[in-house]
Amino acid sequence: MATTSGEKGGHAAPMPLAVERAVVTGRAHEGTSTGSAKSRSKSIAGVDRALDVLMLFVRSKANTLGVTEIADELGASKAAVHRILSTFRNRGFIELDEAIHRYRLGPEILMLGLSYLDRMDLRTVARPLMADLATRTNETVTLSVRVGWTRVYVDQVLPERDIKMMVQLGRPFPLHAGASSKALLAFMPEADAGSYLREHHLDALTARTVTDPGRLALDLASIREKGYAVSFGERDAGAGSVAAPVFDHDGVLRGVISVSGPLDRFSAEVEQSSEALVDAARDVSRRLGYGNRP
Repeated sequence: MATTSGEKGGHAAPMPLAVERAVVTGRAHEGTSTGSAKSRSKSIAGVDRALDVLMLFVRSKANTLGVTEIADELGASKAAVHRILSTFRNRGFIELDEAIHRYRLGPEILMLGLSYLDRMDLRTVARPLMADLATRTNETVTLSVRVGWTRVYVDQVLPERDIKMMVQLGRPFPLHAGASSKALLAFMPEADAGSYLREHHLDALTARTVTDPGRLALDLASIREKGYAVSFGERDAGAGSVAAPVFDHDGVLRGVISVSGPLDRFSAEVEQSSEALVDAARDVSRRLGYGNRP
């Protein structure tokens, strides 16, 4: 039997050194690659869990949360939760209340949210018109958008007077309570509004909140006819407000602008404020391209 080069007496010749190194290096890389993949997967899972912790604070109605309740809610160990909270504390996303040993959202969360808001076209376009509206009415002007089945304030302009209304940006409110919420509900797609009325319990935020679906449906029809919504103490017992919708170039509801003030003062300002508000909301819509399509 003929033998190939490198064989003698049926025994394989020693592997050339360069080839041997290449094979060994390849095996080493294979092991490293497998280890790296596992490490990446573990890192991604860690980031995912950390975001779960952060979002629990965002969704919670409580101002503070404890390590145990976070761990129980997320099915995580208290040690893991504590490590995540410590990291967020170091970066300013979470604060610890030393007196009660509970945690709350930190200032960096606000900076993160405001950075996002600064990049919203709606907020950029609406801001100068909101400032003008606040000057004209001498009352607080706000901008709200829909987030799922809630409404969230994303901007406000305050008047130069001592007694005025202020809102908390980023806080979610139900879609049936107050002028801004009812304006969103009235002008959103009919199917969505119907689903909200059928599937959501209309909780009372004040003694004046509309909690009857039939009555609310009539209110929404009236709002659509007038072009704006009015509230006297329906979300905040001490506030009155009017709100009008803003649409984009595709006719899609983008948000609502409102004018609000202390109830005892605002009751006499509703008609004047409503006219100025509707004009401002139409101007914002026009700047977003609404009504300009051929």
